[in-house]
Amino acid sequence: MLFLIVTLLKILSIVIPLLISVAYFTIAERKIMGAIQRRKGPNVVGFMGLLQPLADGLKLFAKETTLPTNANTSIFLFAPSLAFILSLIGWSVIPFSDGILLCDLNLGVLYLFAVSALNVYGIVFAGWSSNSKYAFLGALRSTAQMISYEISIGFTALNVVLCVGSFNLTSIVSAQQKIWFICPLFPIFLIFYISMLAETNRHPFDLPEAEAELVSGYNVEYSAMTFALFFLGEYANMLLMSAFSAVLFLGGWLPIFNIFILNLIPSTLWLSLKIILGVTFFIITRATLPRYRYDQLMYLGWKCFLPLTLGYFVLTSGILISFNLLPN
Repeated sequence: MLFLIVTLLKILSIVIPLLISVAYFTIAERKIMGAIQRRKGPNVVGFMGLLQPLADGLKLFAKETTLPTNANTSIFLFAPSLAFILSLIGWSVIPFSDGILLCDLNLGVLYLFAVSALNVYGIVFAGWSSNSKYAFLGALRSTAQMISYEISIGFTALNVVLCVGSFNLTSIVSAQQKIWFICPLFPIFLIFYISMLAETNRHPFDLPEAEAELVSGYNVEYSAMTFALFFLGEYANMLLMSAFSAVLFLGGWLPIFNIFILNLIPSTLWLSLKIILGVTFFIITRATLPRYRYDQLMYLGWKCFLPLTLGYFVLTSGILISFNLLPN
């Protein structure tokens, strides 16, 4: 009984700050995009608009949930719940500091890929159960896109795993004590960051939600809290991918230089700053880049990133074998 209570408290200590972060991620996005586009952004509800996320949440909670007449109701309601839950359970293996994580899996990298692959089901269920051609086409687009870019993300992560000799995320961070992997693996880091955008259906690769063609993609029939669950899941996934990239390439909780003054800063704060860096990248790309065409998106994934990541994996393994640097 005590073990269950402790586990539940650990889960809540991750989920509650995450939901607060998601809420204020939305207002940060709107404020930064407003500054880039020379406008104010939200500035009415609360001081400088800081209560806008609470007002948006209250509005969605108070709205009526409409169910399409011909929809498969059970799957229609299950899809947003699945998308939201999967966006949360990925955080169970993210190390916030040395020894501070919910579950220290030896196959943490594979676990994250498994969870991200299951995200496709929430989108497919939503598109199919809505019984709408627009929603179904958006779901098919999203599925093809996520599968395409999971392969390139997988090969980029394998480069890091090859250098460390472990799928454990804590071991990956510990291996970057002397040098972060962004330095020797910089081209792979760029490919990973661009693939993150496609993996989370974000601009300029937000093809499933191309308003001009598909109204709003797979979630066009959703409203109120069912739509909010998709919305929360998308933003939680962006935070998760930013944390994953920080662990793989930016040293996780490690400071930028191993000097006494920087070591006084809490390690969780270092990880938070690196997650903010990834989140800012998501926002700036949305504010500055035009949307890709779907054929350009697939060409980039299959004919550019896949050969590049596969070739870099062969190059990395060749260098490690040649100089006898393979980890035991």
